[in-house]
Amino acid sequence: MKKQVLGIMASALIASSVMAADFTLKFSHVVSDNTPKGKAARFFEKRLEELSKGKIDVQVYPSSQLYKDNAVLKAIRLDSVQMAAPSFSKFGRIVPQLALFDLPFLFKDIDHLHRVQDGVVGKKLKAMVTKKGYVALNFWDNHFKQLSSSKKALIAPSDAKGQKFRIMSSKVLEAQFHAVGANPQMMPFSEVYSGLQQGVIDGQENTNSNIFTKKFYEVQKYLTVSNHGYLGYLVVMSKKFWNKLPSSLQANVVQAMNEATQKEREYAEDLNTKQFNLIKEYANKTGKLEIITLTNEQRNAWAKKVSTIYPQFYSKKKIGEDLINGALNTK
Repeated sequence: MKKQVLGIMASALIASSVMAADFTLKFSHVVSDNTPKGKAARFFEKRLEELSKGKIDVQVYPSSQLYKDNAVLKAIRLDSVQMAAPSFSKFGRIVPQLALFDLPFLFKDIDHLHRVQDGVVGKKLKAMVTKKGYVALNFWDNHFKQLSSSKKALIAPSDAKGQKFRIMSSKVLEAQFHAVGANPQMMPFSEVYSGLQQGVIDGQENTNSNIFTKKFYEVQKYLTVSNHGYLGYLVVMSKKFWNKLPSSLQANVVQAMNEATQKEREYAEDLNTKQFNLIKEYANKTGKLEIITLTNEQRNAWAKKVSTIYPQFYSKKKIGEDLINGALNTK
């Protein structure tokens, strides 16, 4: 009898907690819970439920349980899901100006990048996305990209000449590799390892975490620490959902998202550092991979060569001179 009473009480407590939520927010993303994005989504879930005192029930769906990134933006427009954090490339047709982050050597370091994202340029980009029927909240990191090759160490820009590099679909990345005499090859991310292994492509560019998790370092002879480009995500919310929230709960969403963003950046930094150290361990143990860290002089030579592509994207329909110069001049 006592167990039965306790069971009824527990059921009543669960029912009351469910009833207490005025809104349900489904957060869909494509990676696992133990990634920086996954951990930050869980942090956001806990924090928003605390701040809203249970009025918003946040439900996180990792690993493409609900939608893949190429379908989630439509689902957000329909309010079928309320939040997602797609990569910038998924916004290509909606707000091509987000290709700003593809421009090589635009950012001095990670702190400069964050000042751009959190400042005037970031606000302009978010406003462009919001105009298209979303609520653009914050930028989340994957991290800076590095260059690798199976043919030749990439120390000077001329070392890339004639090499075939995998790129994702991006006019900026095409121009970047053409600027150094290389041959960009569009290829799905899932095919990069086999492409490198079979010699279909000679090299690729990715973050340390992507290079490590996909084991690209096993099928490359040279890895250059260039920090030349950036991969990231934009967290967006359904405008229909946002407009339903009273201003007090909107403020809770903003606060929880700002705190989650700080956490996500820390998680991403930590993961990239740890996984780069594991790549270095592999290189030291096997002798099969040479890691090159560009000096300031070498990095400047690359930056000078590839920044010649910037004017190709001055048109407002592409990126816009104001955004490019705004990023360069952000203090």
